[in-house]
Amino acid sequence: MADKEERIRKAFLALRRNLSAMLPTVKKFNEPLMHRAAFMRITLEDLEEIINRDGPVCKYQNGENQWGTKKSPEVDIYNTMAKNYAAVMKQLLSSIPEDEETPQVDEFDKFVMDR
Repeated sequence: MADKEERIRKAFLALRRNLSAMLPTVKKFNEPLMHRAAFMRITLEDLEEIINRDGPVCKYQNGENQWGTKKSPEVDIYNTMAKNYAAVMKQLLSSIPEDEETPQVDEFDKFVMDR
């Protein structure tokens, strides 16, 4: 478990570093969200490893004579967490101020200004 906690800590630090353009007050406010995102990222990596190793389906027995295969629980958890991770990252990225775009001068405007 300590290994996972260290991986989460490293993911959090990397995320915080990558979101350095965020205003300091906004960054402080978003730190719990960054922790959740780091946790989800590492958990998704672990789930991917399990799914790759065991496959996306598992066998089940429902009663004495009913057998079959179904989607593995890891796939369900992975799908839900991937959607939540995307939503958290979208929210964090929306907290970064947009760069002021330099006005684009098209050819017509350039022609008019040169006259």
